Amino acid sequence: MAVQQRTKSLSARGEALSDTFFQLKVLNGKERTDAKFPPFSAKVASAGYDTLRPHSIEIFQINIGKLCNQSCAHCHVDAGPDKKRENMDRETLEMCLDIVNRYNIPTVDITGGAPELNPHFKWFVEECRKLGKKVMDRCNLTIIMSNPKYHSLPEWFAEHQVHIVSSLPYFSKVRTDAQRGSGVFEDSIEALQRLNAVGYGKADMGLQIDLVYNPSGAFLPGSQAALEREFKDQLARRYGIAFNNLYAITNMPISRFLEYLLESGNYEDYMSQLVNAFNPAAVAQVMCRNTISVSWDGYLYDCDFNQMLDLKVATRESNHIRDFDFDRLLNRDIVLNQHCYGCTAGAGSSCGGEIAS
Repeated sequence: MAVQQRTKSLSARGEALSDTFFQLKVLNGKERTDAKFPPFSAKVASAGYDTLRPHSIEIFQINIGKLCNQSCAHCHVDAGPDKKRENMDRETLEMCLDIVNRYNIPTVDITGGAPELNPHFKWFVEECRKLGKKVMDRCNLTIIMSNPKYHSLPEWFAEHQVHIVSSLPYFSKVRTDAQRGSGVFEDSIEALQRLNAVGYGKADMGLQIDLVYNPSGAFLPGSQAALEREFKDQLARRYGIAFNNLYAITNMPISRFLEYLLESGNYEDYMSQLVNAFNPAAVAQVMCRNTISVSWDGYLYDCDFNQMLDLKVATRESNHIRDFDFDRLLNRDIVLNQHCYGCTAGAGSSCGGEIAS
C-alpha cells in the first residue's frame, strides 16, 4: 500500500500559498518574487482575440471533492487525506444532474481528490449513465488498492462503462514514487492489471482507459505521440499492461507545484519557459472554450485551474450551480491570468493532453 512522503496539504500546514489570492500575487510578481512577465491577456490579443469566449459547453467537469488517499508533491488541487470537509453533497450533485440533462451536455468529467471517496460517487455515476451521458472518472489508481472495499471498482467501472483517466508519472518506480509517494508505482501497476483483466484497454471491449503524464520537474512535457509509444512499449513489455491513449499535460504553476518551483529556485526559469513557448495556435483549443468547471461547493469556473485559484466565472449573476444560466455562461468572457500560459505553451495542454501542433 502506498505511503506518501508529504501527507499534509498546504492549508493543513498553514502555508501562505494555501491562500489563492496570495498565489495570484506570486504569479503577478507581487509576492515571493519580483519577476514579472507579459500579461497573458496581451499574448491572447496578439493571437487575434480581443476577448476569449466559449464556443460551446460540451464537458461538465465536476470536482466532487478534495479528499484523497494520496498527497502528491505536484498536486494543483492541494488534495489530501486531511481534506474531509471539501466533499460535494447530494443536493449539489442532484442540481448537476438536472443541468446536464436539461441542457443536453454530453460528457460528465468527474475529478477530485479521489472522486471515489465521495459517498455519493457511485450513485451519481449510475444516474449520469441512465441519462445516456459519457462519464469520465479521473482515478488515481491507488484508490483501488487502498482498501478492500475498493477492490471491486474495476468490475463496477466496467459494468457502467466508465471512461477511466489515470495519472502515471512514468513507467518506472523511482520517478513515479518521487512525485507521488513511496509504494504508489506498485499499487498503480496492480490496479492497471486489474482494470485490464475486466477489459479496459483491450481492443473491441469498448472500455477506455487513458493515462496522464506530467513532468516530474520544472520542464515542459515532450512529444505526446512519442511518450505514448514509449509508455505502451514499456508497460506492455514489463508488466503486460495495455491502455488506449496517453495525455501529456503541462504542470500548472499553482498550489503545491508553485510551492515546489519557489522552494527549488525554479520559478522564474519555469515561467520564462511557459511564456517563451506560447503557441497562438493553442488558444483556439484551450479547454475553457468547451468546458464548465464546478467546485465541490457548487461554484462555477472556466476551468479546473481557475477553480483552484478561486477565479469564478465572470457572470456574477450565474456563478453558482443553483443560478446556472446556460445562455449567459455561453456568452461570458473567460477569466485569464498568468497561470494560463501553462495551457498554451508548446503543443498546448488541457485535461485531454496536447491541443495543437
